[in-house]
Amino acid sequence: MILIADSGSTKTAWSVLSGNGMTQVNTQGINPFHQRPVDMLGVLRRELLPQLPVEPVEAIHFYGAGCTVGGARMVRGCLTRTFGRQARVEVESDLLGAARALCGHDAGIACIVGTGSNSCFYDGEKVAAHTPALGYILGDEGSGAYLGRRLVGDVLKEQLPRHICLAFANKTQCTQEEIIRQVYRSPMANRYLAGFAPFLLEYREDPAIRALLDDAFDAFITRNLKAYPRNYPVSATGSVAYYFRREFSEALQRHGFETGAIERSPMEGLIRYHRPNDKTPNPSDK
Repeated sequence: MILIADSGSTKTAWSVLSGNGMTQVNTQGINPFHQRPVDMLGVLRRELLPQLPVEPVEAIHFYGAGCTVGGARMVRGCLTRTFGRQARVEVESDLLGAARALCGHDAGIACIVGTGSNSCFYDGEKVAAHTPALGYILGDEGSGAYLGRRLVGDVLKEQLPRHICLAFANKTQCTQEEIIRQVYRSPMANRYLAGFAPFLLEYREDPAIRALLDDAFDAFITRNLKAYPRNYPVSATGSVAYYFRREFSEALQRHGFETGAIERSPMEGLIRYHRPNDKTPNPSDK
């Protein structure tokens, strides 16, 4: 059995390639930047193991947010403790996972634009250039957390038209006190802020919201992509890139970039990368 994991701050999607074919299961996100080893072990043992067939695990390809050198070591240790040393474990950053999924063995600019955002220039084998993402407080431009932060701040300071502020209050039922508490005291404030992205999607045609979206994606491109070669397409994965692909693509065009593939999830591409001859459909697309 082979496990391929795409782990973000919100959830981890696992593709399970076994003798019975391919299935997909989900657990909560595993992020060594936000979680201790005991927390990650709890997710693996309580949420993942009960969903797996009773077969030995041959290999695990884990791609995750927060998987820097130290973070990857932590996740690798948790996976080895859970599945034993007989399993071959590869832990890489979610950014390399996105690049492999979107570009395969070709060079290109690969982006993640979901709860957080990140980007790199991929030379077909490795991440050759990378602008640091810096997280939702210092960076993550264009991400769900960034969009939510802009929206909430503009609503609370009444920088958006009155009808938008009233619609936000009616739909979310969030008070200023609750928002402040969630943002400044919650261990996963980025998830909380990203949860407001569906409101922006619903009101995307409103001129004020369209201006907010344009500003956010312009900031992502200006602060992250302009360090990379211009003669390669920009591909992206993640919920924000996927659902706002029209606005994202138009922003790329404004800045002189060609739009490549835009996928909701990197999983199909990762399966193709690790199992190039496997024609089984990706269960996440059903």
